[in-house]
Amino acid sequence: MPPIRRRQNWLPYLLLLPSIIFLFIFFAYPMVESFLLAFRGNDGGFTLENFNIMVKDVAFTPAFRTTLILLVLIIPIQFVLALTMALLVQAKLKFSGLFLYIYSIPLGISELAAGIVWFAIFTERGYLNTILMGLGILEKPFIFLGYENTSWILFAIVIAEVWRATSIIMVILVAGLQAIPHEFLEAADIFGANLWQKVWRVILPLLKPSLQVALILRTILAFQVFAVAIAIAGRGVTLLAAEAYRWYNSYRNPHVAAAYAVLILVLSITSTVLYLWGLRTPEEQSL
Repeated sequence: MPPIRRRQNWLPYLLLLPSIIFLFIFFAYPMVESFLLAFRGNDGGFTLENFNIMVKDVAFTPAFRTTLILLVLIIPIQFVLALTMALLVQAKLKFSGLFLYIYSIPLGISELAAGIVWFAIFTERGYLNTILMGLGILEKPFIFLGYENTSWILFAIVIAEVWRATSIIMVILVAGLQAIPHEFLEAADIFGANLWQKVWRVILPLLKPSLQVALILRTILAFQVFAVAIAIAGRGVTLLAAEAYRWYNSYRNPHVAAAYAVLILVLSITSTVLYLWGLRTPEEQSL
């Protein structure tokens, strides 16, 4: 084989090498270490005691329940908003480029910064109470983030997460919409389909690959919600990721913290498999 042809055969692998090294150092290696820590006792032997401690922890059930509640609340709201935003951008209306810019602003804000921003909105002397009192709707500040009412705390976390991460879903859906051939939408118009029929019968079925990616990514991130909840609620509510941090930082027990991390990983993998199975394209279903 000529040297030039041989170099061309190796070129794709060389281009992928930096990404492979990055994934190995920052994802694969820490994941393996987490599994080893979770199943390792203080004496270095194999044990399930760390998982037993995790399940019997008084904060485990509330953390697990709150994480699932946030998952159920955040994902549907985000996908409805993201799809609406993507359709507006794809419609190429006047100032649609400005809309895309405004929608993308939260992408440049970190998770912790977003939590601090929304804490400043919902706190007792925050912007929301100031506006409501200025309009005469409230006579005194309302305690949105009080420990005695976790419903408002969850509401604040959901709003903050929806504001922060909807743009990620929107970008993925915009890319998927741009890949849909215009002929399909033109055919729907010829047959008299209204907007809802085009979205339900044409756009959503063709968006399945993009929906798979967006759902997988958003669900994994929802299981890992941490900084926003800590900034807004502190210890008012607890989540699986927060409990992993608490066991590592406060109790100095990396083994139980790793058990929480393994649980989050297992839940993420399970949801990924369900999405890949439930949102299969007709070509994938025929295999």
